[in-house]
Amino acid sequence: MPRIFGTDIPNNKRIAYALRYIYGIGPTRADAIVAEAGFDPAMRSNALTEQDINRIMAICVEKGFKVEGDLRREVISNIKRLQNIRCYRGLRHYRGLPVRGQRTSTNARTRKGARKTVGVSRAKE
Repeated sequence: MPRIFGTDIPNNKRIAYALRYIYGIGPTRADAIVAEAGFDPAMRSNALTEQDINRIMAICVEKGFKVEGDLRREVISNIKRLQNIRCYRGLRHYRGLPVRGQRTSTNARTRKGARKTVGVSRAKE
């Protein structure tokens, strides 16, 4: 299993698809990396040599792509900054609610979590 930027990429997938397992590399960037490195698009990731892996990493550094740890740190620091200045988006992140204007009355279960029953008590007999 080749290891690029601290991430194990799957063995028997095409390179363009295997590179997408790296945080910060999507379909467009993966295709651009494969084209610039001069790999055959049908080539599988288990055929990569050490020189090929180094070439992929060099292209990412040369193009200035932020990937894996650097990108994760930047995203977290951006969210922390929004929370510290107490802006609306920061408060939504802090409260665990949808940030981009989605409705919360009926949906938003992914962000809000499982339903919690509030205000229901049994009548005493």
